[in-house]
Amino acid sequence: MYIKQVIIEGFKSYKEQVATEPFSPKHNCVVGANGSGKTNFFHAIRFVLSDLFHNLRAEDRQALLHEGAGHQVLSAFVEIVFDNNDNRIPVDREEVRLRRTIGLKKDEYFLDKKHITKTEVMNLLESAGFSRSNPYYVVQQGKIASLTLMKDAERLDLLKEIGGTRVYEERRKESLKIMQETENRRKQIIEVVQWIEERLKELDEEKEELKKYQQLDKQRRSLEYTIFEKELSDARQKLEEIEDARTKVSEKSANMHNSVLESHEQLKTIEKELKVLNKELQASIKEKEVAERQKTESIKTYAKVELDVRDVEDRIKSEARTKEEVAKELRALEKEVQRSRKDLEKVKPLYERQLAEEEQITKGILDREKQLSILYQKQGRSTQFANKAARDRWLQKEIDDMERLYTSAVLQAEKLEEEIQQLSNELAEHTNSIGARSEELKEQEFIVAKCQDGFAALKVQRDELQETRKKLWKEENDLTTELEKLKIDIVKAEKSLDHAAPGDIRRGLNSVRRICRDHNIAGVHGPLCELLDCDEKFFTAIEVTAANSLFHVVVDTDDISTKIIRYLSAEKGGRVTFMPLNRVRSPKVAYPNSPDVVPLLKKMKFSPIFMPAFAQVFARTVICRDLEVATNVARTAELDCITLEGDQVSKKGGMTGGFYDYRRSKLKLMSIIRESTKAINAKQEELEKIRLLVQETDQKITAVVSEQQKLDAKRGHHKSELEQLKHDIASAKKQETSIIRALEKKRKLLANAHNQIEQLKSGIAVKQAEMGTELIDHLTVEEKAQLSRLNPEITQFKEAQLERKTARMETETRISELETLLSTNLVRRQQELEANLAAIDPESLSADLELRNQDLKFAKASVDEASRQLKAVVDQIEKHTKQIRDLRNAKDELKVTTLLVWLLYDLYDI
Repeated sequence: MYIKQVIIEGFKSYKEQVATEPFSPKHNCVVGANGSGKTNFFHAIRFVLSDLFHNLRAEDRQALLHEGAGHQVLSAFVEIVFDNNDNRIPVDREEVRLRRTIGLKKDEYFLDKKHITKTEVMNLLESAGFSRSNPYYVVQQGKIASLTLMKDAERLDLLKEIGGTRVYEERRKESLKIMQETENRRKQIIEVVQWIEERLKELDEEKEELKKYQQLDKQRRSLEYTIFEKELSDARQKLEEIEDARTKVSEKSANMHNSVLESHEQLKTIEKELKVLNKELQASIKEKEVAERQKTESIKTYAKVELDVRDVEDRIKSEARTKEEVAKELRALEKEVQRSRKDLEKVKPLYERQLAEEEQITKGILDREKQLSILYQKQGRSTQFANKAARDRWLQKEIDDMERLYTSAVLQAEKLEEEIQQLSNELAEHTNSIGARSEELKEQEFIVAKCQDGFAALKVQRDELQETRKKLWKEENDLTTELEKLKIDIVKAEKSLDHAAPGDIRRGLNSVRRICRDHNIAGVHGPLCELLDCDEKFFTAIEVTAANSLFHVVVDTDDISTKIIRYLSAEKGGRVTFMPLNRVRSPKVAYPNSPDVVPLLKKMKFSPIFMPAFAQVFARTVICRDLEVATNVARTAELDCITLEGDQVSKKGGMTGGFYDYRRSKLKLMSIIRESTKAINAKQEELEKIRLLVQETDQKITAVVSEQQKLDAKRGHHKSELEQLKHDIASAKKQETSIIRALEKKRKLLANAHNQIEQLKSGIAVKQAEMGTELIDHLTVEEKAQLSRLNPEITQFKEAQLERKTARMETETRISELETLLSTNLVRRQQELEANLAAIDPESLSADLELRNQDLKFAKASVDEASRQLKAVVDQIEKHTKQIRDLRNAKDELKVTTLLVWLLYDLYDI
């Protein structure tokens, strides 16, 4: 056997896992520089094999863990792999791995990855030759040097220790010590034996004395028995007399006690009713506060809506007055606009006529000046040109220039005609667009009015649905309160029923319910008390007859009960008695035919399938009219008899009875639980219906609100489109006016262009006519006459032109004033008034007023409803207060009565 491999991780300087190459089975040498980890490697081997690290404290384990940069090492291990081909380690493997793992709170060993204890490791190493008494299988650093420096005596001791003789001597000393202790114990045992022998002699003497005492004691007891027998007979006679007296007093005492108990029950009932009434009173007070708040809020809402209605009415009146004033001003303004337009229409033809006359005069002046210029030029041609050819060249040049101007004027005229045509088309388009937009404006106004009507109808529907939802919420709240009360009653009844049953049976029933639920076990019907129903007057007889049998659990088969019992036993879940229907048999009983005797089983209501279980418990018991009848029936018919008060006579002759506390009746508690459960189921069904109605109402309200939002958004959209259309129509009218003005300017420019074309045309014709004529230095007689005539005509035409121009400028000023008055003042004011008149929307205000009136109507109804609820709550509070006062008076009377009864009871006891 030898160490084959060493694996280290987290130990001292070895943070990461380090595994050595397989060692040689002969000699191995570990070399390295200082600080490379040779010593730590040696300590790692000793950490697993030697006793040096046998018992480590927490700080020692901390010191062995690697410390360095980075994350802290929380655990470390060293694993040594042994070559076990020679089976020196008693493990049937050729390779054995021994690992030791340490942490801050652990120190564990593993053999071939299986956890073993430290003792098992030491025993394993001992069997392999690693003796704890001879630890020199590991030679530490410096041991050889210290061995050479030892004295002879020390070296001898070391050799003895290595050879094992020291161990022998130590064990010899221990053996001698044990022998000495054994000798001492033997001497002590001898002393004890001697004491026991002496004690036995004393006990023999005491035995003789005891025999004599027993004989004398027997005689004494015989005498005492005779005396006691005589006294007992006398005491029995006196006891019978006292018992008769006590029976009479007991009957009176029982009657008083029953009256006290009844008084206590009445007091508890009154206190319970007082608690319920106090709770209802507190709830009514809270409801009153809520109703007062609702009424205050409803009055505030009503006042606010009323103010809104008045405000809308004032706005309607104000807007009606404003509309009348605006309409009146608009009518006056329209008359003024019409008058101004009529004046403008009258002035415009005059202006055009004056302008035409002025143009005609100007044209005449130009023609005469041109003729005059031609004559002057013709007269001065002889001085201007040397010959005919030079003159013709100059004329040709003038003709060419005038033809260029003519061509340019013609192109300009054509361009102006195109622009006029384009402006005419634009004017027609704007006129059509204004008409179309006016029609669209009417449609948008109709849609807005329709949206307003739809919004008002949806608001009415929403308010009605909200009122319905409020009523449903109130009903839901009332049902929830009633359900909580019923659940509290059930919890109280269940607690009382649990207290009425023994603890182990109660735990068993709870465990059975849980086991059936957890393991999905079917065929378990429950205890008898949950399966029967009967008249309340039979509760006492049934409970006295059945006793704890009421808690027997009915199951279909015995296999089911066996399975449940197995779980109960495993969990120690309590004690339960099962009644398997496949094993239970109904007994055959012959009941006596008497009106004073009724079988108990016939007064019980249950499912026919449970007849065997109920028959086994109740079939042999009958209800008798009184105790005397019960005694006779039990003796003759051999049946168990019971009275309605719970007095029981057994068929064997035994009689039991007395006071029975009917307040803790198990069947009554079960009846309360059953009735409350039925009421809860009915209330829950009703609550689910109401919640479903609330949900449907919420959905309807959501749908109505969604439709309102859609209509509101649609109305807003169409209103914005309406305003945009109004703006577009106003802009189109402005553009139409600007187009008309531009068209007039273009037409004037076109007329000027045509005049220029005619003048250029006539100038070209004159110059063409002059070409080729003879160059003369004087004018003809006709030309001279024409020259003398032209100057006076030009003077006359200029005077006429000045007069026409002055008249035309006055007319033009008048037209400008009228147009300025129309465009800047009257038309703009008319547009403002029309916009103001359009902004006044009486239909919208009327619709808003109608909505406000509906809101006012609902607010008034809400105020009336809140007042009615408040009055009902106040009446309820007064009713509860009166009931509490009456109950308190009754309680005081009962206390006085109870006190008197107790005084009488104490007197009877005395």
